[in-house]
Amino acid sequence: MKRLAFVLVSVILFMVSVSVASAEELVMWGSTTCQKRIIEPTAALLEKETGIKVTVQGVGTGKELLALLDGKTKVALTSNDLKGTIVAGQKVLAEEKKPEAKIPENLQFHQIIEDVIVPIVNEKNKVDSLTWEQLKDMNTGKIKNWKEVGGEDMPVIIITSHAGSSTKEVFQHLVMKKEDYDKGAKEVQSTRNEIDEVAKFKGAVGAVSEAFVKLSKTKVKVVKTAVISRPLALVTIGAPDKTVQTIIDFLKKPETQKHFE
Repeated sequence: MKRLAFVLVSVILFMVSVSVASAEELVMWGSTTCQKRIIEPTAALLEKETGIKVTVQGVGTGKELLALLDGKTKVALTSNDLKGTIVAGQKVLAEEKKPEAKIPENLQFHQIIEDVIVPIVNEKNKVDSLTWEQLKDMNTGKIKNWKEVGGEDMPVIIITSHAGSSTKEVFQHLVMKKEDYDKGAKEVQSTRNEIDEVAKFKGAVGAVSEAFVKLSKTKVKVVKTAVISRPLALVTIGAPDKTVQTIIDFLKKPETQKHFE
């Protein structure tokens, strides 16, 4: 009887080890917004249902496209439309003084959800709402003091993300009408850094994913304005392979989409 029990336990352990060993692993590169908004909240469930373990290199949308083109990943995460993603990638190269990348004609864009970008200010700032025109003028340097938009007499401190950031690209395209940021704007390397910097300075203003603000333990205030939306998606070169298609199908399921609300 003891021998039979030992055999059964051995068989079970062998089956578990085979299951673990056979689990697929996929490393995605890209948007930290996608990482925090759609991948991390569902990664455990994805692995449980499909046996696919996903991890993310959160390098930002622009660098994500370059990683895809360089073959470092077979699927990239973007928080912009396809055209904006390409623009972000080329901006990264320009910043690094490198030649433009050759873009394949068969890039495929697989949208998962829509995301909302919100302006943020220090929690002590008394301004509750801003128009797109006011936001544009503040970020381009035309408006330099909060008293010009109904706030206290204090200088506007512009906080924005790095070159290639999709959030920055969308905000600059939609709200700022493609105008350049003021030369005095402070660039940071991540959304987390942007929220932290806005929290430090009473006169600071930034723009980040609404979901990031909700997830953050750092206190900042969201300023009301017209809705600024953009897609969160996966990008592949050509049709996705079986593993990537399984992930796309999983992320688009109504049951999975509830995790993004």
